Amino acid sequence: MKKDTLVTIGEALIDFMPDKRACAFDEVTAFMPKVGGAPANVCGAFVRLGGRGRLLTQLGDDPFGHKILHALSACGIETDCVRLTAKANTALAFVSSGENGERTFSFYRKPSADMLYAPQDVLPAYFDDAYALHFCSVSLGEFPMREAHRAAIDFARKAGCLVSFDPNLRFPLWDDLDALRRTVLEFLPAADIVKVSDEELPFITGTDDIGLALDTLFAGHVQLVLYTCGKDGASVYTRTASAHAPALPVPALDTTGAGDGFAGAFLWKLYAHAVTRDALPALGEDTLCDCVRFANAFCARSVQKLGAIASYPTAQEMAQN
Repeated sequence: MKKDTLVTIGEALIDFMPDKRACAFDEVTAFMPKVGGAPANVCGAFVRLGGRGRLLTQLGDDPFGHKILHALSACGIETDCVRLTAKANTALAFVSSGENGERTFSFYRKPSADMLYAPQDVLPAYFDDAYALHFCSVSLGEFPMREAHRAAIDFARKAGCLVSFDPNLRFPLWDDLDALRRTVLEFLPAADIVKVSDEELPFITGTDDIGLALDTLFAGHVQLVLYTCGKDGASVYTRTASAHAPALPVPALDTTGAGDGFAGAFLWKLYAHAVTRDALPALGEDTLCDCVRFANAFCARSVQKLGAIASYPTAQEMAQN
């Protein structure tokens, strides 16, 4: 069976985007709903580029849940594994953008349907055709979805898939930030690929120097580290090679989902290069540079449109100058 599917696990939600930018949250007068959630976004980026994607999550059996299902299906993401429940509502996130461009999130998720997704909902067959599994930290709190992640990682590793982890820290969702740090450091060694931003690096590793932080990040199974720095570009490291690509200077309309798009595009490029889990340690500078340049270019296109999945370019659009 061909291993061509990106499986992602975690939250799918509605991002409510503000009608005004560079203002306080209470100055926003209207919000526009956009389908989001980091695992859904990463899956969407991979599919938009021509891959296959499968999302493991649970939605509320409500209008927002059905809106997400429709959008995922329209994008081409397989939704057969998406469960619906009447026990909780679909997660919502209201977003604002301050004068410095920094985003503020207000989450409606206490609990949301995705948090109740249980380990018994994850089946080994979901990974029979999987190229990679991707997950984040939003769904790693003390609720059933955390154990569902453990099951998915176990099945993915047994199936020989790449395992990718983007902590994608969302501090408002955690009452105890020390627990968040411990959780990230607990799950990080289970991944082959770890993506971290310059804003997240000090919290996770205790240093803002990526050179020093690599000792912490190269833990357990980790063979490749992605380090994103916004306008300063992105770098990629294995234990023996590295590469850097500058960010493309474009007018950014909305950065929501940009990091997720980067992760999905990078995984797609690894797939296009036929990079397997066993091949990660031997990747050379040329391949690493090609992958990170492609992911940067993907982001540059996406930030010029509103939303996450809705803003992601196709492979055909990426081929255009």
